[in-house]
Amino acid sequence: MRGDLEGVMERAAAAGIGAMVTICTRVQQFPSILEIADRFENVYCSVGLHPHNAAEEQDLTAARLVELATHDKVVGIGETGLDYHYNKSPHHIQARMFRRHIAASRELQMPLIVHSRAADGEMVEILQEESSNGAFPGVLHCFSSGPQLAHAALELGFYISFSGILTFKNAQEVRDIAAEVPLDRLLVETDAPYLAPAPHRGKDNEPAYVAHTAARLAEMCGLSMAEITRQTTQNFQRLFSKTA
Repeated sequence: MRGDLEGVMERAAAAGIGAMVTICTRVQQFPSILEIADRFENVYCSVGLHPHNAAEEQDLTAARLVELATHDKVVGIGETGLDYHYNKSPHHIQARMFRRHIAASRELQMPLIVHSRAADGEMVEILQEESSNGAFPGVLHCFSSGPQLAHAALELGFYISFSGILTFKNAQEVRDIAAEVPLDRLLVETDAPYLAPAPHRGKDNEPAYVAHTAARLAEMCGLSMAEITRQTTQNFQRLFSKTA
């Protein structure tokens, strides 16, 4: 989307999208992520290392994450977590780097943006163990896991964010879990450029399309589009408090 950022932002505004967070997946690329956030008033960013890339930057410390997160436009720590589906980094390295992100999140009380795929059991163990050492805020992003992880995260005070997967025909389990999440813990997202919701499935995703995910969530919750928009916006501003 870098070549069409102005167009992306115009289409997002036309769709009624307000604040956005652009996600960092490699700390070495953080300057380019921050540049986008600085360019647009309603765009914020995170700082972190995706589990796919965990082995690439093993010298990354919690202290360095804390240092980078002091910028006014940084609102979250991550994307971080565990991905045992693609296994692009060794499991023990993913877990080690995940814990460093948690330490930064705890120190700053800044939301942890968590990626979890095919790792529900260990994810629950790490989140519960680390929470016993001191609470930290967070969100399970682009949720596609099972009820065990959803329930454990909610018990820890986390939010759960749903992407275009919510609109896919074969995603009934995800919809069932979304229907059980308290309204004050729900978020919607794109995971752009991936997972475009119906009717745009198969295309590059972008912020404007999140309106389709929100509409599906509203239908499931028995709410109007205005009500789900108001609720998810309030949730977003409560979690990412620097955006309020």
